[in-house]
Amino acid sequence: MPVIDDTQDDRSCDVLVVGGGPSGSACAYWLASAGHDVVVVETKRYPREKTCGDGLTPRSVRQLEEMGLGAQLAAAGHRYEGLRSHGFGRTLELTWPAHPELPGYGYVITRKDLDALVAERAAKAGATVWERAEASAPLLEDGLLRGALVTRKDTPDAGALTVRARYVVVADGANSRFGRALGTSRTRSYPLGMAIRGYYRSPLHDQRWIDSWLDIRDRAGNVLPGYGWIFPVGDGRVNVGVGLLSTSNQWKAVNTTHLMESFVELAPAEWDLRPETCCGPATGGRLPMGLSVGPHVGPTYLVVGDAGGSINPFNGEGIAYAYETGRMAADAVHLALASGDGLALRSYQQALADRYGLYYRVARVFVRVIGHPEIMKVLVSTGMRNRTLMEWVLRIMANLLRPDELGPAEAAYRALAALARVAPQPTP
Repeated sequence: MPVIDDTQDDRSCDVLVVGGGPSGSACAYWLASAGHDVVVVETKRYPREKTCGDGLTPRSVRQLEEMGLGAQLAAAGHRYEGLRSHGFGRTLELTWPAHPELPGYGYVITRKDLDALVAERAAKAGATVWERAEASAPLLEDGLLRGALVTRKDTPDAGALTVRARYVVVADGANSRFGRALGTSRTRSYPLGMAIRGYYRSPLHDQRWIDSWLDIRDRAGNVLPGYGWIFPVGDGRVNVGVGLLSTSNQWKAVNTTHLMESFVELAPAEWDLRPETCCGPATGGRLPMGLSVGPHVGPTYLVVGDAGGSINPFNGEGIAYAYETGRMAADAVHLALASGDGLALRSYQQALADRYGLYYRVARVFVRVIGHPEIMKVLVSTGMRNRTLMEWVLRIMANLLRPDELGPAEAAYRALAALARVAPQPTP
């Protein structure tokens, strides 16, 4: 793992990255690779658990492979070929659609293992990674963020020191205490997700599909507002979870723990999900989506990953967007450092708009529509009877649209985008 610097003197650097998860470690890797002095502070010690579905789509795999982690990912992760979707008595096996820039496969790997790999890669690129170190308060000078007061708990003389930086990248996750201290907030009219997951031992731990249920039910057979998943980890375990969107009209009434219990109890018997095969208590959390948290750019700082609400509302995927926003932030900070012009940080906001702006607008409209159970039932039951339609849906929802040709899925998306442009948007 990254070598820990045990000195307790105050530290200066080009960039301070607050948080060593996917977005922070990716940002640190790209900045260190460009020759900049980067310090990453991570509150926990690697390897550490994180609540996540653990599934990597082709977008995530591409980012990891471009960081030079392809071999490690193949060795530590369980490769799968696509999505097996279940709903209203039907099952469809959908391989990842062909794409000119992305691989045709994904991996399932626990965040406990994955985040350690990426942090180590950042350290090998030259970043200084401090574990069990918390950015406890912003360091402000003349009204500008110039670093942080960092409390280190893993040194011989544990205590606080001042880390000064020309720029700061806020990457401390969905609850982002550091971001809130700078004034970030969530647009409450944008969708919010809630998810809970646990691990079970299962004879189907090495399936070549990730499984998703679009019609989870309670013990009485009533369809509940949410979705369920079982992802094969490949080491004897499966990752089992349920998710729910705030656009559901039952959002406040649903207990996700009870939702999880119902899903596990009614899962097909071949998975062998029982109290005796459970590996420990389930954990959950909220998922800020659609770039709902901002501002993303300040005079001397950027906000990335879950701290900026970058999760895809279409499918709840956050890891790919954490890696991507971390990399985009690194590009903007590198430009600012190389040019000596802090206004270059604004290029990050433009990059977010260019890459995600319209797509997330479409997604926000979509999740408002499916928040109505009767509409969701019609859409799912129709889609599950039409493989071609579901293949289009997978390409759109996983953000795998082809840039080089206009196929049926791309045409369908363009039609949705045209509607989203004129649809009334929620008031912040």
